[in-house]
Formats: sequence, structure tokens, C-alpha cells
Amino acid sequence: MKKLILFLLANGIGAGLFAQSLDETKIDTIIARMSIEEKAGQMTNMALVTIADEKNGTVVLNMEKLQQAIQVYHVGSYQNVLNHAYSLDEWHRIVDTIQSVTLRLEKHKVPSLYCIDAVHGTNYTKGSALFPHNLAMAATRNPDLATAGGRITAMEMRASGIRYNFSPVLDVGRQPLWPRFAETFGEDVYLVKTMGAATIKGYEGTDLKSTTSVAACMKHYLGYAVPASGKDRAPAYISDIQLREYFLPPFQEAVQTGTRTLMVNSAEINGIPVHANRYLLTDLLRNELGFKGVVISDWEDVKKLYERHKTAESYKEAVYQSVTAGIDLCIVPVDYNFTQYLIQLVKEGRISEQRIDRSVKRILMLKKELGLFDVPFVEPSAIVQFGKPEYRTTSLEAAREAITLLKNEKNVLPLAKNKKILVIGPTADSKTSLCGAWSYTWQGKDPAYFDVRDLTVLAAIREKTAGAAGEVKFATVKEFESNTALAKKADYIVVCAGEDSYAETPGNINSLELPDDQQRLVALLAKSGKPVIMVLIEGRPRIVREIEPLCKGIVMAYWPGPQGGRAIADILFGDVNPSGKLPFTYPRNTGDIIAYDHKLLDEAVEKVDPYSYTLEFNPQWQFGFGLSYTSFAYSNLTLSTDTLRGNAVLKISVTVKNTGAKAGKEAVELYSKDMFASITPSVKRLRKFTKITLEPGATQQVMFELTAADVAFVNKELKWVTEKGEFEVMVAGLKKSFVYQ
Repeated sequence: MKKLILFLLANGIGAGLFAQSLDETKIDTIIARMSIEEKAGQMTNMALVTIADEKNGTVVLNMEKLQQAIQVYHVGSYQNVLNHAYSLDEWHRIVDTIQSVTLRLEKHKVPSLYCIDAVHGTNYTKGSALFPHNLAMAATRNPDLATAGGRITAMEMRASGIRYNFSPVLDVGRQPLWPRFAETFGEDVYLVKTMGAATIKGYEGTDLKSTTSVAACMKHYLGYAVPASGKDRAPAYISDIQLREYFLPPFQEAVQTGTRTLMVNSAEINGIPVHANRYLLTDLLRNELGFKGVVISDWEDVKKLYERHKTAESYKEAVYQSVTAGIDLCIVPVDYNFTQYLIQLVKEGRISEQRIDRSVKRILMLKKELGLFDVPFVEPSAIVQFGKPEYRTTSLEAAREAITLLKNEKNVLPLAKNKKILVIGPTADSKTSLCGAWSYTWQGKDPAYFDVRDLTVLAAIREKTAGAAGEVKFATVKEFESNTALAKKADYIVVCAGEDSYAETPGNINSLELPDDQQRLVALLAKSGKPVIMVLIEGRPRIVREIEPLCKGIVMAYWPGPQGGRAIADILFGDVNPSGKLPFTYPRNTGDIIAYDHKLLDEAVEKVDPYSYTLEFNPQWQFGFGLSYTSFAYSNLTLSTDTLRGNAVLKISVTVKNTGAKAGKEAVELYSKDMFASITPSVKRLRKFTKITLEPGATQQVMFELTAADVAFVNKELKWVTEKGEFEVMVAGLKKSFVYQ
């Protein structure tokens, strides 16, 4: 790679770009010298498939198509893979070849930008460290782990030669049917914005030019995660109050964090496609939130204004709608129609050149911030950051902290290593189910790309019990059904249920019920009379109402990543004390989806004859639930004052004691409740959380601070307000009241 860079420099490719950084004035000068065609090209993002083919599993760049993309269409950025992850050397060859041809043919020497979806690690580079998906990361309640995972992802991306990451998802996951639920940080606004901002800090660091940083992309703005049907890219219907109070805050937090780019929701809200919604993309995002970065479309979504949404009568009209709404960069991604139509619209005077200039400037400023004008090729100092052993250690730690113990009847867990254990179930011997979507392939279903060192749950259990006097047996479902006596020979049965990997639309389902064959398997196993421990490996909550009573222990693993097998075994045998907390409300019934922060009326059940009125909220497990192998006692909840005024700070303290026999980590969560308000208040809202570690018998005083802004809500005038009156704060089972004046 060093030889390639030296060759390029010696031949004058990129000459002068290494000498000094461009300031904003010089960017303006470049734009002033650009033609309309060149500007439209900078607003065009193309998929790798348009300039490359795959032969015998290797990417071969088509130089004729690449030259056409640059000389004729002036394309400024590329993205994605053809079918699967590539090695470091392959990525270096792809990125540097595109860059060298760009700088040779591009008149203004504007470098190209390569982009990728690295959503839980650098998942399109072979040998990279993958992490638990965001839903699992939220279960850790540990923002530091989110930042660490983001930073490792950034370093391994940069080592691959890629500087722009289409991540993280900041959608608030309140529709568990949605097949991208695992990519969210859960159902709570505060949790999503906190973990999201922590991840972004990991990606972007303090300087995008650093070889440890990449540009983040907050997505999918706005309301993508709550389609009414539960299907991917389906319409949502969201009131203005809900939009601002539940779905906007994570993006506002990301803007304040300094995130450089934003990707748009593929779907529509209240009948208006977000890609054509000027109110959301310009009035709200730019003018109100103050976002100054790049707004990028999602895959082919400008064209879909014409093909699917039917708000545009032609592709050209779709280009007009999206650009005037606020799109800067279009993931076209496989034809040049967007570019051509954009040029036509400018020449016809329907879109002003000044409007185009604003988008081009944002794009070029992003390239400048990423250091592409200084060092446009793969940086040797970044390459050495790839594949360090400590990355896998961080991934393992994240998986351990994410795993959530949901049931432990009569302390059946942890298991003894010297017992006979039957391991069974569709996710027991599967690496793909552990890693989920975006794992070396888009759907994550090809185990050939996984590291041989990574263990399935079965392999990890065998490794954990090796040398002990016990015995681990594995049976396929078919083998067990033909020989049910296998269960009776075991002391314990570990059944691994849930879902295999899926991504986006292929993950659409019609019901949250766990598949019938898995429920039948658990019921059959329970007939043996032996303790059944169910491990749920899944990207969303699958209903287990009927089989939960049949299980003595239940462990929620989410999609924990390639270290998930080891982490699950650590939890099952007690080498690690579980500390995960549910980042969503686990529903009991597929038709009864209610978030924890619902309105009181959501619980109201009226019976007519004889009339009665009850409040019923009975999910399988509540948001924030999670057991431990030790016990924690909460006491002495105190407030610094019982009256909060103006912008003063309310200090809240609580004492937490480990009253058990094992060291453990505990997520301490502070909730509040507005007793009366002009807009019906939620029954409670998460306001703060922190995670502590306590040795047996140890005590710690945990401090929180609240201001009036922390307990504000969006009123009828769509303004954030804190109304005078009584509030209640809650930590565990403790409650205290204060009055805001």
C-alpha cells in the first residue's frame, strides 16, 4: 500500500493536496469554478456495483465505467459492497484506485468519498471486530461501552480506507414488529439520545482528520421506526406533539453533539414522504435545530417518490421535490438519472444554482473535515490500528453487560459445570443468529465469513465445561423428536430459541409470536420434568406467553455479536453476573403493544354490565427489568429541596447496597412523573441512569441532578414547557415528591 501511495505521488496524482488544508474560502473558490454538471456530480452517490464486477469472489473495478462516472457524470462519492465483506487489501485497492482515477481526471482535484454501513462494527471488512447491535448496547446502560465500540469501529473503518459511516440509528423503537428494531437503542427517548450521542462521540472523536475518526450519520430522520403496519418502509402516522417529544430529541442531541451528516427516513409521515418534506428537512432541521451538515437520501428513495409514494408524476419531478425539500446528497445508486435531471432543473431555472451551491459546499466541507484534501489515500498510520486483540475483549464485555436475566426460578441459574446438560434449539449452534443483520453480508446469513475463533452457544458451553465431571449433549430438533429420552438423561436443558439473522424488508413478519415449532419444542422438553433454561437470541421481542411458565430460567441475549456465545456461557455458569436491563417493554400479547411511558388511559379497561373500571398494564416484562445473581437494596431517597424554582438544580440521592453474596453491576435508574398537566402526562418517564459496581456488602450513594428542562413536555402550542405543580421521582420502589414553582 505504501508503494501505491508513493507511485501516485511521484506521478503527480493529487499533487498539492498534501501540502496544506483547504479553508472555507478555498472551498468557495472551487465551487465558483465548477460547472453545473460538476456540482450535480458531487451531489451523486453511486453504489460500487455501477463501476465494478465480482469474479471468483474478488472485486474487479471496471476502468471504463469508473472513468465514465468521473469524466461524464463527475460522481463525488461511492458506497457499499457487491455481495460480502472484503479484506483490508481489497478495500485498499478499491478505495485507492477510485481515488487515483478521480484525482487524475477531476479538473478541480476534489477527492472522492467512500461510504459504508458499519452499524455494529466495521461489518464489511473481513477480520473486523463486531459488537452487539444497538438494542443490546442499550441494555448495558453503559454509554462508555457505546463510545468504545464506536471508536473501535471508526479505527477499523479508517484502516480499511473508508471515512463515512451510515450509523447510528437514532429512531426510537416503539414498534417491535419493525425488522430494524435491533438497530435502535430501544423505546425510551432519553436512553436513545444518550446511547446514540455516546456512539457518535466514538465515531467522530474531536477531529475528523484523525485516523481514529470517521463521519457519523444520524438516521433515519424522522419517525422511521414506528410504521403503522410494522413493515419496513411503511407509512407512519405521528401527531406533531409526539413527533417533537418522542422522535425529535435524539436527533437534536446528535446535532448538538456535532454530528456531520443525516440520513432521511425512507417512508412517509401523515401522507408526506420525508424525502419531499421541506418542513422537516429545512424548517425544522436547518432553521430550528441549526443542523449545518450533509443531508443524504436513503437507497433509491428519491426515485421512490415517483415509483411508490406517487407524489411525483415523474422521476424528474421527484428530483425537484427532494432537492427543494432539503436533500444534499442522493444515494441514487445505480443509474445517472438523478444527476441528469438535476442539471436540467437548474438549467430550466426551477432550481437555483445558489441552492445547489449550498449542498455542494456542505459536501466539500465534509471531505475537507475528513482530511481527504490533505491525504486522499489510505493512511498507513491507520492501517496498523486494525484487528487488535483488545477490540474482541471490548466486544465480549459489551455482550456480557447486555445479556439480561429475565427469570430465575428457585435460583436454577447459575448452572454447575459438573452436570449433564442437553443443549438444543435453532439458535444453539449458529453464529449468524448471534450476530444478526449487517454481519459481513447484508443479511448476515453466511457463516463462512465469521472468525473461526468465534464460538456458538453450544461450542462455548462445551468449552466452559471442559475438564469438569459433567457432560454436554447436543441434539437437533429432529433428533430429539425421535428420541425424547435424551431430555430425561439430562440434569438441565438449555434451549436456544429466537430468530436467525435478517436485515430490513426481508425481516418483515406478520406476528410477534415465537414460531410454533419452537414453542412446541419447549413444551415437549418441559414434559421431561427436567429444568428448562431458555436463551432468547433475537432482534426483537418474540412472544413467549405460553411457554414462559414451562421454563425455570430465561436469558435474553438480543443479537449479542460474535462474542455472544462466550458471553452467554459466562452468564449461564455464573462466571459473570448478569446486569443487563430491558431497553423495551417485552409484550405479553402480540396485539397489546404498550410502551412503559404510556398514558394512564392506555391502561383503562371498562366493562359495561355490571360497570367496572380497572387499570391493566401487564407486559411479560417491563422496560428496565433485569435480574442479578446478587441482590441490591435501595434506601434513603432524598431530595435537596421539595420546591424547585426557575432554573435551579434539584439534587437527588439514593443509597444502593449489595445485599447478596456476589459482586455485581447495577443500573440505577431515575424516573419522574408529572402528577397533572395540560397534556395528559405519561405514567412515568426515565430521566437519568448510571451504572455502578458493588462488592458483596458494599454501599454506594448515587447522585442525580434534575432541572425543570428535564421534566418538560411539548404542549398544545408545540413548545417545550414545564408547568407549575407537583412531580414525583422514583428510584426502584422508592418515591419522593417535589413542587415546581
